[in-house]
Amino acid sequence: MAENDQERAERVQAQKDFRVQFLVRETGITEAQARDLIKMLGNSPNSLLREARLLAND
Repeated sequence: MAENDQERAERVQAQKDFRVQFLVRETGITEAQARDLIKMLGNSPNSLLREARLLAND
């Protein structure tokens, strides 16, 4: 069965929440900073981690 719009939205949100928590745990940035990075960079794990580490060192 194909997923409906609500199921897709929930799955995408869960992925974002996971990525946010990962960035917070790995780099020490805030959740707000992690969410901003995701908005700016998309969902590329390598780019997000690189930029989060740079942000954490400021």
